Amino acid sequence: MTAPATTDSEHEEVPAALDEGGRAPARRYGVLALAAMLVVGLLLGYAGGLFTPRLTRPGDASVEAGFARDMTTHHSQAVEMSLTAYRSATLPEVRQIAVDIATGQQGEIGAMQTWLRGWDLSPTGSQPPMSWMPDGADALKNRNGLMPGMASPQEMAALRNAQGIEVDRQFLALMINHHLGGVHMIDGVLGETDNAEVLRVARTMKATQQTELNNLRQLQAKAAKS
Repeated sequence: MTAPATTDSEHEEVPAALDEGGRAPARRYGVLALAAMLVVGLLLGYAGGLFTPRLTRPGDASVEAGFARDMTTHHSQAVEMSLTAYRSATLPEVRQIAVDIATGQQGEIGAMQTWLRGWDLSPTGSQPPMSWMPDGADALKNRNGLMPGMASPQEMAALRNAQGIEVDRQFLALMINHHLGGVHMIDGVLGETDNAEVLRVARTMKATQQTELNNLRQLQAKAAKS
């Protein structure tokens, strides 16, 4: 997924510091620059995935393949939400964390898709979503077919149509829930796989999302007062 091309002057820059998260100042990004960053992140993810060990190849119905496919779908929605927040959020810190999430998860999508190609597997597969998790079927049934933490179509539409500080508030609430669901899925694969590369990447994902959860909650408190 790439960012829509726009040259609106109100979106040419994004402050890169999180007041409460302790982030160091960084360059500001325009929408076109962000689109380029997403492409680069995806390519870097593909390149990183090329180093996946090939001694054993997970099968089509494996935990590893299911995780790669479902987490790609999960990440794709996070990228979409983040691009919406980047374009429309009010707080500079919210726009910056949206950049961080979009670029980071785009790179992880690239890595997971490279795993599937290296395993000679389709990006979609023959198994139902979440079937690789012990409680996967129940998770889908209890959430109207949505994977843990994923926003409904109605919630996504509301985020796209929100204005002003409501964009920040809705994005933060949705992304906190999204990350909590993502961590649940990551814990699922960590408990089931012995693939060294999948373990390494999943542990990195979990650490990143837990750190982002702390920052998102701090920003949520700030947005509630705005």
